Formats: sequence, C-alpha cells, structure tokens
Amino acid sequence: MTAPTQTDDATPARVGPRVTYRGAVYPAEEIARGAAYEIFSGVELPGFAWAPRPGAPLPWRRFVHATEVTAVHGGPGQADEEPDAPLLVPLHRDRTWTQVQQLTQQPSAAGDPVLATLRASAVVRRGTRMVKVLSARQLAGHVRGLLPHGFCHREHDVAHLRTPSALAVLRTDDGPAQDVVYALRWRAADPADYDPPAGAAHRGLVELASGERVGAAVLGTGFAPSSTQVVPEFVTRDFADLPLPANATLVAYPAEGVEVVLYAYQAEQRGWLRMVGPRWRHLLATVPGLSPEQEYVPIAEPAASTRLVGSYAGSEYEAVADLPGGFRVQALSRTARYPVESVCRRLRYAHWRGADCVVLREETGWLRLRLCRPGPEAVAATGAQCHERGVYETWAPATEVTDDRVVDLPYLL
Repeated sequence: MTAPTQTDDATPARVGPRVTYRGAVYPAEEIARGAAYEIFSGVELPGFAWAPRPGAPLPWRRFVHATEVTAVHGGPGQADEEPDAPLLVPLHRDRTWTQVQQLTQQPSAAGDPVLATLRASAVVRRGTRMVKVLSARQLAGHVRGLLPHGFCHREHDVAHLRTPSALAVLRTDDGPAQDVVYALRWRAADPADYDPPAGAAHRGLVELASGERVGAAVLGTGFAPSSTQVVPEFVTRDFADLPLPANATLVAYPAEGVEVVLYAYQAEQRGWLRMVGPRWRHLLATVPGLSPEQEYVPIAEPAASTRLVGSYAGSEYEAVADLPGGFRVQALSRTARYPVESVCRRLRYAHWRGADCVVLREETGWLRLRLCRPGPEAVAATGAQCHERGVYETWAPATEVTDDRVVDLPYLL
C-alpha cells in the first residue's frame, strides 16, 4: 500500500526540504550535502522507526539514499562543491535493482559486465570524502596517531547508514555489537591512492579461510557483503597508510541516528582538537585510554610510515593536503604555508619471503611489515597476523629483507 502524503496540518512549521519517496511527500532533513535524507512521518509506516528527538518535526523517521528519492522540494540552494557521482547501472524489465544487489554478493559474478559497469561508476576524485567505520578500540588508535589504511568507502555511498545497526555492515573488526559506532572521515588526496578489492590483484583476499581473517569475507566483486545494501568498497593502495589531510574528523553515530563530530585534525599542531560538547561527551566514555575531558590530543609521531613531500622554490618540504583547496607546506606560521609546486606521497617498500610489503617502522634491527597482497600463501610464509579486515602485519629481521626501498608516488597537480 502506498504511504499517505504528509499534509501541512500534520507537520509543524519548519524550514527544510520535502522529498518524494515511493509516491508520497515527506518533510526531510538533508544528510551529507544531499547524498541521503532523513524523512519523517506522523504515523507508523513500513520501514519507519519511532525515534523522537529534539528538532525532529515528527516522531517516525527513516533514512533513505538520494537515489531512492524521486523529487526534492525546497531546502538548500546550489551546493558549494561538486557532488560525488552516484552509482549507475542500466536497469530494465529483466534486470531489477534487487537482482543487481544479489549479483554483487556472488563471488562467481566478479567478472560480470553489469557489475563492472556499476563498479566503474563509483569514482573517487580529489576531494572525495572517504569514510572508515571504527570500533571504540580503533578510534583510540586513530586518536593516538594511526593513519587511514585498509578498507574504506565513499561517504556518498553510505550516507544513509546512520545507526549502529545499519553501520555494522561496514565494520572491519570482529567485535561485539556496539551502542555507538565511530568513523574516520577524510578527503581523498588522489584517486590513485585507492583500489577496488576485486580482480586478480586481490584474489588472495577472497581465498583466505574464515580462520585466517577478521571481519566479513571479501567477495571479490568490489562490494561489501550485505543482504540489502549495494556499497562499493575501496582499499588503500597496497594497504598502505595514507597521510592524514587537514580537517579530517572522527565522528560518532549513536542509536539516535545523529552524527556527532568528536575530534577534528589540526595539521599544523599535529593533533586532534576535541569538538564535542558536554551533551555528547559520554560517547567517549567507553574508548580505552581516552579521557572525555581532554580538549587536545597531540599525536606522538616516531617515524611516519608515509608522508607528503612537496617542492617550493627549488626546496623540498613536508606538505599537507588541505582539500579542496590543494596542497601546501606544513608550517605553523600562516605566512609560511605556501602552495607547493609539486607533491608526492613517500613510503617504504620491501620484499620478504616471497611477499611484497609496506614497511611501517623499524626497531632495533626489525621491520614492521604489512602485506600488500594478502593471501593464503603470503600469510603462511610470513606468519602475518590479521589486525582488521584485510590488514595483515608481521615483524621481520632487517637482514632478511630484500628490495628495501623508498618510493615517491607523485600526484598530478
């Protein structure tokens, strides 16, 4: 049965868009610059949950992706930046969206041309907002200096997943269900930093047995395992760390379905500035080793596994991605924050026991390595342990490692 159209006499006066969803018009709130909407109803309808909260116009609500909305009436004007491209696939009478969703969950369909078309439409460009869902333990690690790495997603594709139960599909650990889910959000510095976990290069991930991995299985189709969602996945290139851009944020999603910004990264001070007020500070209470009352958390940087290096006036400087504006010299003084003339990402690679690895750090003759192409043979040969979905690390004697080299991956400005 078609949901009833919400009428003005049932809706409190408010400023905001009204969207058409499945033939009915609802008051709504925009999420992630129009990537999704929270729609409201005054009566219980299929798929709507009872979730009254301050500021909500009506007590029943549902989160829907922008692709499920057929019309938007009113609301914000022209966006201040180019939106990310939506997923596109040709549908017809013999190929419904449900059938395509089921196709994304079949490892045997990894080479299907329909999936290839759909996956190719998930484009990462410079400035695209990326998201990695975190547990409380992982959040603590990022506050203390962990860099973006491993599995992640475009914010545009997951903006409608706003509650801990909905976001569980994107978790990269095997921890228990949580009352609050956290996430790291940052802007992509370059499309070349990201790969789809599909194709021959990542076949080893698909072949890993359940006892050798953490988190959900990797399907090899380039999409997250889910019975209802179509979410394209990405991994950082070679599972390497990425330099943290300016203004990256750590956010929380409690059961209320709101997004709470906990910390913002201050590139000049190399630390996280607490943004959350007293009302939501309890969301940090279960994070191990982190005080909710600490306003600023500096990052102790021994030797970063990767960094941006830029050139200006013939000299080399450490650089920072300050997107969407560009790249500049890392400096405390505003007058010294010059735009760089060229920039590259610098990291260290090595080869050990037949496996290509990224070098994370070095300690007294031992190297901490992360596998670039995890698979059963590489894991068995190196004894690497899985720390989160797709991320395998081990220690190796520096004297046994070969092809140890520093590599500069240039970004096109």
